[in-house]
Amino acid sequence: MSDARQFTSPSGAGPDSTPPRAFNLAPLVAGFLLLVAVVAATGGLTAMQRGNVADTRQTVELRASVARLFSMLQDAETSQRGYLLTGEDAYLAPFRETEGRITAALDRLADAVAAELEAGAALAKLRAVTGDKLAELRRTIDLHRSGESEASLAVVRSGEGKRLMDRVRAIVEALEADIDARLRARQDTSSTTARSLQIAIGAAVLLAVSLAAYAVFEAATRNRRIAAAHADLASAHAALLRASAARERLEDQLRQSQKMEAMGQLTGGLAHDFNNMLAIIMGNLNLMKRRIERGEARLDAYVQQALDAGARAATLTHRLLAFARKQPLTPEPIDCNRLVPGMSEILRRTLGERVRVETVLAGGLWTTRADANQLENALLNLAVNARDAMPDGGCLTIETANAHLDDAYAEVHPGIPAGQYVLIVITDTGTGMSPEVAARAFDPFFTTKSVGQGTGLGLSQVYGFVRQSGGHVKIYSEPQRGTSVKIYLPRVVGAEIAAAGPADIAIPEGDPGQIILVVEDEDGVRRMAVEALRDLRYTVIHAAGGAQALRILDNHPGVALLFTDVVMPEMSGRELADAARERHPNLRVLFTTGYTRNAIVHNGIVDADVQLLGKPYTLEQLARKVRQVIAAKPA
Repeated sequence: MSDARQFTSPSGAGPDSTPPRAFNLAPLVAGFLLLVAVVAATGGLTAMQRGNVADTRQTVELRASVARLFSMLQDAETSQRGYLLTGEDAYLAPFRETEGRITAALDRLADAVAAELEAGAALAKLRAVTGDKLAELRRTIDLHRSGESEASLAVVRSGEGKRLMDRVRAIVEALEADIDARLRARQDTSSTTARSLQIAIGAAVLLAVSLAAYAVFEAATRNRRIAAAHADLASAHAALLRASAARERLEDQLRQSQKMEAMGQLTGGLAHDFNNMLAIIMGNLNLMKRRIERGEARLDAYVQQALDAGARAATLTHRLLAFARKQPLTPEPIDCNRLVPGMSEILRRTLGERVRVETVLAGGLWTTRADANQLENALLNLAVNARDAMPDGGCLTIETANAHLDDAYAEVHPGIPAGQYVLIVITDTGTGMSPEVAARAFDPFFTTKSVGQGTGLGLSQVYGFVRQSGGHVKIYSEPQRGTSVKIYLPRVVGAEIAAAGPADIAIPEGDPGQIILVVEDEDGVRRMAVEALRDLRYTVIHAAGGAQALRILDNHPGVALLFTDVVMPEMSGRELADAARERHPNLRVLFTTGYTRNAIVHNGIVDADVQLLGKPYTLEQLARKVRQVIAAKPA
């Protein structure tokens, strides 16, 4: 709706005269310019008021400085009188202290009154008289110190010191009077300025109110147009919200599709590798069965192939658990400068003669805390990856160092706390990776190797183990330049590292006099464990659940070891162990599990009072762990 309104001017002009819009704006523009002038004047008065306040404050401080100067001079005279009367040097301390301060105070006063000619002349007289007074005080002190006590007292009795102090007092009083006069004048000026400022502010307020009223009147018609525009905008906003909601639905569908694709890739890769391993196990068992039915005794090759496939399946399971950060860890203090060289032989056998292995160990390396076996597996996985990246041979370097990740690094890498870390760097001279490949290197079942040459879980297992240990892992790689993998493990202070004992060579066997109670709800696993322990010459009794196991313990108080699964129906292994130890406090307990539900593992770490044997396990691992637990002190 247009604001144009026709009017008739006093001269009789018709509708074609000056547009009324320009006429209506003229008072607004004039009032605005007047308001700007008033505001500018107000600003000037405000600045003047600030200057007056600053001048007043400076004048007050100047008067206080003059008073302090006179007080210091009195203190110096008092110190001199005390020394002349007692002869003790302790009375001279105030004189020595104030002598230098008086000179400094005079200099500051000179700077403060530099622009005031009259005050400057008075200050010059004050400086001269003060110098004479200080000279008189020093002269009497020097006479007394040289043994001429009577001469020094004669100077005091002569009245010279009093005359000088009277002159100083007169000059100080004149200065204070002059300062007071200037202070009153500045206060008067400040009051006048304040009144002018109040008037200017009042005028500005009145003018602003008048302009606001006129502007409200002029804005009435604009509001109608704004209301119409707002309605159009609201309609457009509603349409935008509908489009945004539709886009969010599409994005949710896309994210869900990506999750399902990743899950399909994970399960597909897992099924492929497990099917291969099961094919090997089942095929070799079938061949063994046929050979046994025919009475043939050459079964070693089939047994070994089945065992190898089973070990590969166990390794794959452990890697999945490590990637998911569900692998139970038994951390211990580790000196990486001892662990890395200890792996040199197995690395050289694994990597072959074409790969040269070098170690660079840092002096004074800190101690870290981690699962030693898992750390060795992680380093072995990285070494094997490095070997595959150097088909024509090369150099693999393992370095240790102390490192500190600062707050800036922690901000760039969320979830990585700043602090001190033990750093292990594995560097190869291989083909390297592009940035796109390096960004996906830790993804499960992502691999650049040919089909059948790897599961794609090696680096993801390393990542899961390091993160579960509270550390950080980073890849640096360039195509044709090689790759460096940096593992940061948290530093621990004050941890003692146990000396490595000699490794047993033979599988340790037990004593038929030692009774082991096996508790396992899975029949096949229970039968296997019972037969394995009996083959190791232990006396074995077994139960399918916790309640049955407790009844057996009541009837067999001589049980030396409770070997129980953790995850069981009705009563968990942890609950069974607690109930059993109430009956037999010295009973030794060994847990076994393939996956924990925080019964004996918290935050990925095995509880300190727990002995754990992970599934699946070999006969040798079972024999050594059982021997270790039975030989240990009771819990």
